[in-house]
Amino acid sequence: MDGWVLLFTLAISVLTGILFGLVPAFHSARRVPYQDLKEGGRTGGEGGASGRVRRVLVVCEVALSLALLAGAGLLLRSFVKVLGVDAGFHSGKVLTMHVALPEKRYSTSEQRQTFYHEILDRIDRLPGVEAAGATVALPISGQGGSGTTTIDTQEVPPDKTFPEADWRPVTPGYFKAIGMTLVRGRFFTDADTSHSAPVAIIDDSLARTFFRHENPIGKRLRLGGSGSKAPWMTIVGVVAHVRYRSLEAPSRVQVYWPEAQMPSGSMSLAIRTSVSPLSLVPAVEKAILSVDPNQPVYDVRTMEQLRSEWLSQRFLSLLLVGLFAGIALALAAVGIYGVMAYSVTRRTHEIGVRMALGAERRDVLRLVIGQGLKLALIGVCVGVAAALALTRFLASLLYGVKPTDPLTFVAVSLVLIAVALAACYIPARRATRVDPMEALRYE
Repeated sequence: MDGWVLLFTLAISVLTGILFGLVPAFHSARRVPYQDLKEGGRTGGEGGASGRVRRVLVVCEVALSLALLAGAGLLLRSFVKVLGVDAGFHSGKVLTMHVALPEKRYSTSEQRQTFYHEILDRIDRLPGVEAAGATVALPISGQGGSGTTTIDTQEVPPDKTFPEADWRPVTPGYFKAIGMTLVRGRFFTDADTSHSAPVAIIDDSLARTFFRHENPIGKRLRLGGSGSKAPWMTIVGVVAHVRYRSLEAPSRVQVYWPEAQMPSGSMSLAIRTSVSPLSLVPAVEKAILSVDPNQPVYDVRTMEQLRSEWLSQRFLSLLLVGLFAGIALALAAVGIYGVMAYSVTRRTHEIGVRMALGAERRDVLRLVIGQGLKLALIGVCVGVAAALALTRFLASLLYGVKPTDPLTFVAVSLVLIAVALAACYIPARRATRVDPMEALRYE
């Protein structure tokens, strides 16, 4: 804990207490004795100036509470929508780790290809492992390369056939290990090597964009622009689009090719297990060290952990705003209750007179609750206007929800009104128990 932050917080708390204690003290000291008789007296009125101040404070509390509740509600709806996003893969029971091969020991493509082939073969044979693969970038990691890609197609104008695509060299087991869906065609196999014809797998977003009315299987693409000398790759499969950047926004169109045809020195392993993923960490590390005793692994975690770390930033924003909204809601409830309870106390004589003249208990109940509800409704109206102006600053944190989402505003308004009714009900019930004879002797 930072000492200066703690000291600042304590100082602000003390100064706030002093300030809000001095204001009513100075106000009371300047009052003229007969002023109280003019403002209320035995008629039981709440008092002109002081009553208005109390009502204004309650309205402000309700308005502030609604603005914060609206922000928390929007963030909550966004969080729920993000949780329901189809990321294009299944993150359950997947262990991941990173391996970076030193160039001095693995200077050739053949050496790198052999290393990854051997370690994945050994990991695949471990008890509890269902599939193992490798890629340069894991989903929702925000990593990975991209570049201009030439698509050999007649479906779009020639000047539109050079999209910026995410490039992903992968091993054959990667798709099964990460739980990706095969839309059509086939996955890579061990037969797709540096000695076989170049092949590629594309995602369904690229297929929909560039092969709208024809089957992309058997079509061609290559890395680079119109002047590229890279070899043409034949499309052999289409997989579901995976969100590599974040869960909130789709990534670019994606092109995969066999790692054996263009090996990479730095890869992330993905291992699907039938047991707890972290329980296999020692066995997996032992398998890697059996191939190269000097090769470390790092950034060991499960896909669920990776997903949770990404969601934690959004959850923190939701938690903070929700906490402030909850405190503001409690203050609004206490404020309404305090004003109505004080009002009932000041108007005991008036309530007794009303009941002596024939007013029934439900009339008194309606009178008190109506006054509190009126303050709450004014606060809700002010709060809605304030929230409409302030929630636009949350736009960058929202997903699938507009800053002016009517469902959220209606829901938080109803919550506030319900809390206001509950806060008014206790003083109102107390007012209905006033004995007319006792009240006429009040004060």
